[in-house]
Parts: sequence; C-alpha cells; structure tokens
Amino acid sequence: MSTAQHKIGSGFGARSTTDDVLAGVDLTGQLAIVTGGYSGIGLETTRALTGAGARVVVPARRPAAAREALAALDGVEVDELDLGDLDSVRGFADRFLASGRPVDLVIDNAGIMACPETRVGPGWEAQFATNHLGHFALVNRLWPAIEPGGARVVSVSSRGHHFSGIRWDDVDWREGYDKWAAYGQAKTANVLFAVHLDRLGRDHGVRAFALHPGGILTPLQRHLPKEEMVANGWIDEEGNPIPQEGLKSPQQGAATQVWAATSPQLAGLGGVYLEDCDIAEPAPADGERTGVKDWATDPEQAARLWDLSAERTGVNAFTAGT
Repeated sequence: MSTAQHKIGSGFGARSTTDDVLAGVDLTGQLAIVTGGYSGIGLETTRALTGAGARVVVPARRPAAAREALAALDGVEVDELDLGDLDSVRGFADRFLASGRPVDLVIDNAGIMACPETRVGPGWEAQFATNHLGHFALVNRLWPAIEPGGARVVSVSSRGHHFSGIRWDDVDWREGYDKWAAYGQAKTANVLFAVHLDRLGRDHGVRAFALHPGGILTPLQRHLPKEEMVANGWIDEEGNPIPQEGLKSPQQGAATQVWAATSPQLAGLGGVYLEDCDIAEPAPADGERTGVKDWATDPEQAARLWDLSAERTGVNAFTAGT
C-alpha cells in the first residue's frame, strides 16, 4: 500500500528550534489556539507564535498558573478548559465562538502521560479521555470558527504510540491497566484523529497533522515516580536532568509542532505524522521506535475511531444536526 509517510527534505532536523523553523514566517493577523500553551513545549510554542505576530488563545486547566507563566508575553489571552470534562470543553468552545473570531491554527498540545489508573466522565480511562476525546470534542465544537482555505489543526502525539494501537475490545482498560500501554493507545488516537480530520477537512482547505515532538524533560513527567526517572537515566538522585544524546530542549521540542502549524513546505499536504521537523518514515520492521506505526495511519481505523469518539462525546461537526 502506498503511503505519504516519506521525508520531504525540509532542511530542518532534531536540533532545529522554533526560531529556525519560523525564520521569514509572518503570522501577523493570525489567531492560534494552543491547549496547555503555558507549560513545557506548550509555553515555547506560545512564545514562538506570538513572536512571529500571531495572537494566541491558551485554554488552561489552571488559568491562574497560565496567566502567571504568560505574563511577559504580549498577544496572549487565557481561558479555562479541562479536557477531561466535556462540559468544560463545551463551555470554552461556546465562549470562543461567541467572540465571532476565526481560527487559523489549532495546536492540541496539552496532555497527561503514564498516570496511575484514573477514571473521568462516565468511567473513561483518563489518558484516552483527556489526550484524545477532549481534543476531539474541542476541535469539532470549534469547527464553525476554523478558517476554511488555510487553517491547520496539529495533534501532538508521541513516539509512545509505538506502545499500543487502539484496544478495540477494551478501550477503557477495564482489565489489566498498564500506564504506558494506555498512554500509547492515547497517542495512537492522536495520530488517527489527524488522519481522519484531514480527510474530512481537506475539501474545506483545512489540513491536519500529527507529530512526535521528541524526548524532552517537562512537567509532562509529573506522574512518574522519581525512582522511575532515575532508573531510566533521565535525572540524578537530586532530581537534576542528566544530559543525554537525543534529549531536546523545550525550544527544540516545540519546533516540530510550530513547523507543522506554519510551514509553507507543508502546503497541499496533510494527514501525516511528523518528527524532527519533517514527515516521518514508516516504522521499521525491526521494532526500532522511530517513524510511525501502520496502526496509527490506517484510514479504516481512523474512521472507526472517529465514529467511536463522536458517539462518546456527542459531537461531530461533519454530521448535520450535531
């Protein structure tokens, strides 16, 4: 089966920064929504986009903390959003739509990783619900404002999608919960979401991308015990990051999602998974965790996940009456 998952020779790489990929890009007059855009690579994304002239709306589960983190940046506004609460998602979307403004860029950046078994809503597994279903509902509710003819939606996935495809027989991990495999399922869902959204949105001129930002030590690791991070060689006994090959700075980690959202090199493309500021190759058969697994780009699974997500969230922008 043919695939669009092949590098295009962007000229960028793992060490490229947001400054590198935005060189010569003017975002004046554009509006971006960046979930979790006040911490880790989300903060760097907000800083980069505003620096290029965009106005950025940051929906935040902790609005006070977000306002404090973003106080030094111009062109930013903060509103409340808890992705694990569909009523909160609806509230944010309704408030934004009432403003009458069009959206040029949506970057679904917020997420949780490897948390203890947690249930939200009607008993949904928290990583799948927060990382995927919350963003699914958000984008579908914002669809009337997403600018046709040029808008992009960027779904921040992870190389962690290699840990698991969608467990169709037990999406909510009712049995045998494994925090890393559950994270993997959620990250696979992030890619499949972009695949199907791109298929539905391309006739409107809206394109979608998913990506792996790279290995970065950020507050995303907050659910991991210190002992686990020490054992993995990420930090020392005092909690200090250990320099290691392949680990990115936040500025480097944010570069791929900023490139996805803004690069003219991606004009006419969409529905693909990116890493290191280029389109990723298919994952090799030897099991090395690079590239993208075929279970994350399968259009049939993407359509199936879309239908499941629409049923769970009660919203589908591409079906009349929702």
